[in-house]
Order: sequence, then structure tokens, then C-alpha cells
Amino acid sequence: MFTQYRPKLASFISRIVKPQDIDDIVQETFVKSIEAELKQNIDYPRTFMLKTAKNLALNHVKRWDNKYTDSLEDFSGSIVDLTSSSLEAEFESKERFLLFCRAVDQLPSQCRKTFVLKKVYGLSQREVAAYLKISESTVEKHVAKGMLSCFEYIEDMNKAGARTTRSAPSVFKKQSGQK
Repeated sequence: MFTQYRPKLASFISRIVKPQDIDDIVQETFVKSIEAELKQNIDYPRTFMLKTAKNLALNHVKRWDNKYTDSLEDFSGSIVDLTSSSLEAEFESKERFLLFCRAVDQLPSQCRKTFVLKKVYGLSQREVAAYLKISESTVEKHVAKGMLSCFEYIEDMNKAGARTTRSAPSVFKKQSGQK
């Protein structure tokens, strides 16, 4: 059964998680499926495994989101010894990223989840809508609101004297053809 369903499961969850996480989730799917089969008779193993894989993948994304959103304070006090220009550039890059993370952290919960799934994980609008059980137009509105709020936060921090580059990250630059 493993060799028969593995390609379909891998293809299915590749739309949800990063490539390096696919094999782990496929293996965990088979373990969970075997454990379930020992407890009860599964009439439709393919459907059961697809649903299990989807749930495991979505839980994986959700755990990552919570792990990295909740621990932003851990990065706020990092001290770096700047001894060369490459270290300075690395520090500034990390500082810009931290500022971006803080901007995202300021978003309302549903907007933040939508924004991270779309812009960080690269899920399609349809996939984000299905995962969060909201309409695609709501996804679009949350992403737009998130981009605008993050841009405004970064601009405000720049005006307040935060050490960042003078322009917003490229994710915020207006692309031609967008509203």
C-alpha cells in the first residue's frame, strides 16, 4: 500500500508544506493509518490517508505559524558584535527581517494567519481560503490589509529612527497590474 499511495500523498501535500517536510508527513500518514487500521476497519484507505495527510500537513503549518509568531520577543534583545562590513550588512538584514516580523505581529489574528499563509508559505488564494474556511475575496482583503498595515508600520518605525533601510522590503513595492 505504501508504494501505491505514496506519490499521490506526496503530490497532494506538496501544495501545503515545504518540500523538505513532505517525506516526514507522508511517513507519519502511514503510521497513523496503520494505527487506525488496528483499532477499526477502514473501508476507503486512500480517502482516509489523503484526509490524514491533509490534516497532518495543515497542523504542521499551524504549528510553524504559532511557533514563530509567538516567539518574536526572543529576537528583540539580540546583541551582535559588528567587526566587519559583512557583519554589519548581516545585522541590518536581520534587523529589517525583525522589523518585518514585528509588523506582521501587529496584524489582527485572522489577517496575520492569512498574510503568512499567502506571502510566507506561498499558498494560493484558494488554498488559504480552504484552510481558514473563509472566502477567497476575504483572503484577498486580508492580504491587502496586511501589506498596507505592514508597510505603514515599517514607515512609522523608519520615521521614528529605527535602524532599517530607507525603503520598504520588496514584498511591499507596488507591482504593476495590482489594485
